[in-house]
Amino acid sequence: MKSQTMFKILLVAVLAFALPLGLFAHGTRRPAGQKRRPPTATTNDYKISGPYTHHNLAVFLIHGKDKLGGKTFLTLQEALKQRKVVVYETKNVNELAIENLSRYEEVYVQSGDIVKGGQQDRMLGVDLIVPPRSGKVSISAFCVEQGRWQKRGREEVTRFDSSTDRVATRELKIAANKSKSQGEVWSKVAEAQTKLSANVGSRVNAPVSQSSFQLTLENRQVQETADAYLKALAHVADNQPDVIGYAFAINGRVNSADVYAANALFRKLWPSLLKASAVEAIAELQRGQKFDAVAPKDVGAFLDDAETGAATEKDVTKRVQVITRESKVNLLFETRDRSAAGPWLHRSYIKK
Repeated sequence: MKSQTMFKILLVAVLAFALPLGLFAHGTRRPAGQKRRPPTATTNDYKISGPYTHHNLAVFLIHGKDKLGGKTFLTLQEALKQRKVVVYETKNVNELAIENLSRYEEVYVQSGDIVKGGQQDRMLGVDLIVPPRSGKVSISAFCVEQGRWQKRGREEVTRFDSSTDRVATRELKIAANKSKSQGEVWSKVAEAQTKLSANVGSRVNAPVSQSSFQLTLENRQVQETADAYLKALAHVADNQPDVIGYAFAINGRVNSADVYAANALFRKLWPSLLKASAVEAIAELQRGQKFDAVAPKDVGAFLDDAETGAATEKDVTKRVQVITRESKVNLLFETRDRSAAGPWLHRSYIKK
């Protein structure tokens, strides 16, 4: 009896101390005007927050630990702008060459990066780390422009001078990463152009090259429509140093996710990742339709299922390895850097 009395006294004392300090979630008071953060769900490796929504696009942030210990890379976009890397035309549709001219900086290339120019615009087919003073390194590619095989305007024909965008649409990513079919890539580019034309209200194929997906992404109406999504969502990862990736849903269905080994790498890639998601949302827009909300737990289940898929391994270079996992409904492409301490550098999750 005496012990029960002492326990009650101790419990009252603990609650009296904890509640004013907000140590229990249900007793926490938010400052006036502060919005409640979206709900979270935890997987084995990540915490997931969201959704942050605009029209038919819902974005979730993926939080986790930095695995690179301050190590940084130049992205392909940065390296091309700084003229520290050259991407060469090889006159082989499905293979290009890349050379890092920098003395000290490594360049990270991500599967799906589009390079503009050459004989045809290409999307790069694998993740790759290009070391300083690399010499020419082969990299697989897919053409995202059918028919042209010549100089276009004032562009260089022997190399590619810019990389500002990524391929959009889940189907196009699957065609390149799983099917590895050039014909299927062309088909999915044309399909995306048709959908975008219908939803922005005018033809998005550029007169100078009707089949170029890059020129479609530069179309004024596509850019203006995508800008509305970007303005609504680009800020959601601000001031959150533990964000290492994101997932998104379109029309109430989980679509894809990209997760990185460090916040710094994610932040560099975030603008182009979000734009690609916005372009896909525009292509899939169904005006007047209402969709069930996707919750963090749904994203967690998607990530967890993809991670349980049967695995196959492929060496891209002596340093870079890709592990592919495939379940009945999901795909995971995991890029590993053998020179780093962490188990992986990039994980790309795709709903089949």
